[in-house]
Amino acid sequence: MVLTPRLSPPTDPPHPAPPAQPAHPAAVEANEAIRALVEARAGQDWSPVESAAYEVLLIEWAAATKDSAAGEIIEAA
Repeated sequence: MVLTPRLSPPTDPPHPAPPAQPAHPAAVEANEAIRALVEARAGQDWSPVESAAYEVLLIEWAAATKDSAAGEIIEAA
């Protein structure tokens, strides 16, 4: 089977993209902290303190995203 690119965009998209909604600032902050911790320790064993910090950040992120609109997806680290 050969896939060929479509030369022109479809004339009637099946579903319009939903408008972008800003994430809750606390969720963004927790997600950035989670990402920084994970990237800093990539490929290394985590100490009990680092594991506990990660768990706390996940709880903070979950609490910040809990009140988001139903069906909205907020990216996690």
